[in-house]
Amino acid sequence: MPLHARGILALLVVTIVWGTTFPAMKDMTDSLSANWIVASRFAIAGLLLSPFLLRATWRDLHYGFLAGVLLFFCYLTQVEGLSLTSSNRNAFICGLNVLVVPLLGIAMGKWPDKRIVLALLLALGGLFALCWDGSFSWSRGDWLALAAAFLFGLYIKVMEQFSRKVERLMTLTVAQIWTVAVFAALWILLREMPRGAIDVQHDAADYYSYIWQGLLAYKWNLAYLGVVATAAIISLQTWGQSHASANEAAVIYAFEPASAAIFGYFWLGETMGPMQLLGAAMLISGMIVSQWNTPERPAAALVPE
Repeated sequence: MPLHARGILALLVVTIVWGTTFPAMKDMTDSLSANWIVASRFAIAGLLLSPFLLRATWRDLHYGFLAGVLLFFCYLTQVEGLSLTSSNRNAFICGLNVLVVPLLGIAMGKWPDKRIVLALLLALGGLFALCWDGSFSWSRGDWLALAAAFLFGLYIKVMEQFSRKVERLMTLTVAQIWTVAVFAALWILLREMPRGAIDVQHDAADYYSYIWQGLLAYKWNLAYLGVVATAAIISLQTWGQSHASANEAAVIYAFEPASAAIFGYFWLGETMGPMQLLGAAMLISGMIVSQWNTPERPAAALVPE
């Protein structure tokens, strides 16, 4: 099999695995807060990928820290929203991150070309159909997912710049992972402990016991998210994108929400009606249309998950 075809296949595997992360995290939100899920997942991945920090330069670590702060808020809003809505709905709304850059252009007075206009119309129509259930419903969880989409769009744009300035992409990646883990831990200390979002009515020891029980109950989810879906898949993504164009990667990544919906059905029993399926198809179509004939971007700029 040619290297290009193997690169495409690798990116398909990456997209499928990313799709599993939505139900895997949704499964934990009844017992663990978004901060604990994010901190645990990224700490596991950071430990496994720490060897890539050897001989790291301060310049690479600096850019990794800045990108990591933004990535932390991406995941915080995504997982908080995930706790308040279905995993497939969250995935499709978060997938709108690919349209953030042209929307920013419109806000600055730069009218987009016909391709982007069509993509935006498809996305808006798809979002309306996805949220239609006899009447249009929109919740706080949907607002958080939309905020996550906007932040992920900004993150992709930031990474497009940072990836051109660093010496080693893996140093940039691991520095981000550790920044997310540390900021999530600090967020827990400042905003959640000893009770916070988890309703424990006794002393602090009960809180720690509750958290420990939750971590043990979902140890396999966390191991999967940290080892497979973050540490291992980053390596496969880096290799795959080195053998495929950035636009090819972007189109493949547009199918991440569909993967999340499939695994949400088998993992959590979540279903989508005809209107939701139509909306999902329109959203994916809009994401794909937005990527046709776009200028090539660095591989590291394409990290929607």
